[in-house]
Amino acid sequence: MEKLKIVMVSYYNSIPFLYGLQHSEYIKENCEIILKYPSECAQMLLDKQCDVALVPVGIIPDLKISYIVSKYCIGAEGKVRSVILASRVPLEQISKVYLDYQSATSVRLVKILAKNYWKINPEFVQSKPGYEKHIKGTTAGVIIGDRCFEYTDYEYQYDLAEQWIKFTNYPFVFAVWLAVKPMKAEVKKALNEALEYGVTNIDDVIQTYKKEFNKNMNPWQYYKENISYYLNESKSKGMNSFIKYMYVENRKENVLKRQLFASK
Repeated sequence: MEKLKIVMVSYYNSIPFLYGLQHSEYIKENCEIILKYPSECAQMLLDKQCDVALVPVGIIPDLKISYIVSKYCIGAEGKVRSVILASRVPLEQISKVYLDYQSATSVRLVKILAKNYWKINPEFVQSKPGYEKHIKGTTAGVIIGDRCFEYTDYEYQYDLAEQWIKFTNYPFVFAVWLAVKPMKAEVKKALNEALEYGVTNIDDVIQTYKKEFNKNMNPWQYYKENISYYLNESKSKGMNSFIKYMYVENRKENVLKRQLFASK
């Protein structure tokens, strides 16, 4: 029988999930784990190239139908530390923002914050690998994942989870476990048991992966204080609020596209 394909990000924040999956006999026997960037995870699910994926919440409006299959997520109830807007100047002086090519949620989040909370209107530019070196002058950039612990010399670092919480009073959810068709009960059960094993054994996770952590990162603090894994009611409300903002922005973008097309 063909194995089920599980796609997930390969960042520090998802290592407890990976640890749990790798310690599940059911998952090892019945599933294949594929590691990708968040934007690649999203595309694989959109293209139905996998059965279940840890995907950015930002793709939910693009899915005709989807099912949340786990009570675990990648979320934050305060500073997340691994999703930032890096800049050499304060917010009000930023004229251009590079959007992280690895992201499918943070790029939408920074646009929502810029318009609705910070009240700034910079030019947003798609990035390519190495764009971090071009964050200078009045040009800022969104940086996500492990690279946030590598690029630490920016004068201004705006934590996007913290900024969202200040704006809405809700926690932020970056990624959830989704499927595009109903999942068998036994698979869903095994998935959740594996994820629970990972997030409840953080000390073992840190010990296992200690050689891989950036020297600027305190893994215990990161997992215990910055990343919040349980998809509770408060996080669900925050996620729904974010999705509503995305739907509004998508409608406006589609109207603009139709207007531009009609004027040609």
